[in-house]
Amino acid sequence: MNQSLPSHMNVIEFDGAGGPEVVVIREHALPTPGPGEILVKVAAAGVNRPDVMQRQGKYPPPPGASHIPGLEIAGRVIGLGAGATRFDEGERVCGLVAGGGYAEYCVIHEDNALHIPTGIGMVEAAALPETFMTVWTNLFQDGRLKAGDRVLIHGGSSGIGTTAIMLARAFAAEQVIVTVGSQAKAEACLKLGASAAINYREQDFVEEVSRLTDGHGVDLILDMIGGDYVTRNYRAAAKFGRIIQIATQRGHGHDVELFELMKKRLTHTGSTLRARSVAEKAEVARELEREVWPLIERGEIKPLIDATFPLARAADAHALMDAGHHIGKIVLVVGEG
Repeated sequence: MNQSLPSHMNVIEFDGAGGPEVVVIREHALPTPGPGEILVKVAAAGVNRPDVMQRQGKYPPPPGASHIPGLEIAGRVIGLGAGATRFDEGERVCGLVAGGGYAEYCVIHEDNALHIPTGIGMVEAAALPETFMTVWTNLFQDGRLKAGDRVLIHGGSSGIGTTAIMLARAFAAEQVIVTVGSQAKAEACLKLGASAAINYREQDFVEEVSRLTDGHGVDLILDMIGGDYVTRNYRAAAKFGRIIQIATQRGHGHDVELFELMKKRLTHTGSTLRARSVAEKAEVARELEREVWPLIERGEIKPLIDATFPLARAADAHALMDAGHHIGKIVLVVGEG
């Protein structure tokens, strides 16, 4: 490993559970890459909803993972662990980590790292791994999205939502309907390729979906809300529809109308990404490189960045995430690319 590296680095930690006021910057020793791992000098790190949940004390890191928040990074390889051969020192990479991304240096298993697509800068690259891997596993692997599907995406203006719009469109979904909370968010989603945007503050999405699909319903639903949306998703779904749960911001749901699921023969499943094994994440990474990276390099898809903050202002990034006014991704700029 490069002998000129500093012994310590700046990192972000949470001083207890709470709001953005618990976000603090501290100094830590540099991590050392183990077998099959690489050390990355971080240029940028994505800010994601699981980071907020960890800050609130609701989503602890999986066993063995760093307690430092941050699930996706972009930067340059500056060190190789034993047996690591996929990358050379100096290469630009982005990747998914189980923790440790809010730091100047981060260790990642080489199989969970990806080459940065040509034409993409570090900030945009840091917005790729967690969001694109989440959408790919849920919409395509679990949700089996196919050409001609009618799709409903809740939280359409979020990092997940904007990515899901672009990928669903790229793979020929017939309709991509989203729910949003404002006119500005609706306009942003329509610009990205959504067929229709339903303002959930003013409209009933079940009624609107029925109207927009001529009573057919949607074939695939991506939901991060939970709570009372569970039964309403069943009502909005078409026969044999698939509902994919990726979060439960309103809780786990009560008084669920299971008969609605039964009579339509729906499939309701869900997943988390953070706790998956290195091998499972590697499979998703290779599929993205094969199926999605060419679209990015041709300019057909580009991550939507709402705001960037320096690492020292991570608390401000979390405050923006909490406020819910962002459209697309929030990224921490950590170092030079």
